[in-house]
Amino acid sequence: MDRLLAMEMFVRVVETGSFSKAAREFNTTQPTVTKQVAATETRLKARLLNRNTRGVSLTEAGALYYEKCKSIVRDAQDAESIVRLRQSQAQGLLRVGTSVAFGRRVIVPAVLEYMARHPQVQVDLSFEDRYVDLVAQGIDVAVRMGKLADSSLGARFLGMNPWVMAAAPSYLKAHGVPKRAQDLSSHVALIYSSVVGDDVWQLHTPKGEAVTVPVTGRLRSNNLSAVLAATREGLGLALMPRYVASESIKAGKLVEVLADHGLAEQEIHAVFPSPKLVPGKVSSFVAFLQGRFDERWWAR
Repeated sequence: MDRLLAMEMFVRVVETGSFSKAAREFNTTQPTVTKQVAATETRLKARLLNRNTRGVSLTEAGALYYEKCKSIVRDAQDAESIVRLRQSQAQGLLRVGTSVAFGRRVIVPAVLEYMARHPQVQVDLSFEDRYVDLVAQGIDVAVRMGKLADSSLGARFLGMNPWVMAAAPSYLKAHGVPKRAQDLSSHVALIYSSVVGDDVWQLHTPKGEAVTVPVTGRLRSNNLSAVLAATREGLGLALMPRYVASESIKAGKLVEVLADHGLAEQEIHAVFPSPKLVPGKVSSFVAFLQGRFDERWWAR
């Protein structure tokens, strides 16, 4: 039996004045508590309690030991209460990781709204387009795109990230509007290079047929803001997430191309170091995010 539990039993024997009452509190037997106190006395080489038919009383050594044990037990209970409170409530420092473009355009506004609702939470928000080791980097929760690999991480599905093909009106006026997926091979592509198969565009025709089209172009970048800027300048066609292009399409700066064709979508997940014993600040933030990615979240 561990020493802290032995101290807790000793304290309750003293405070209740009875081995049997203390045993009921610990859901054990009177002989077990009696043997534990006797073992403590043997280890300390000192009598702590005087026993008689009317109950127990402290010896001089027992009184000194009781005061120290009572303080230790109280501190241990306080420490556990603090941890339980942190686990159950949204408070403390929350370290959030996300990709650069999605983080700046989508997660930052969400984090600011969450912080307004939970004033006891402080947020450390980091942006990284590569996958990072959550434990090594001290990240409490990360928002990631795409299929999740099997792992020991905890995860919650948040929604889908749809993509769109778009071009500036000036580009379409100069080069014509593609009518079929196959037409893309004769157009100038602006390539986002941070996705698999970046220069091979995959579409589904209105009839549901899968089409793969190799594309070429003058600009390739791993930064979506750069791809968006080049597209708005009329330098070519681009595939990009709808959340990146939606404002420009709404303002008439970009036009959706092959809108009747299906494009790839990415799953959005919140991931955290472990699915077990999730802190309250993490579960609270994840639950908040789960309510934000409905069918047309990107239009907000």
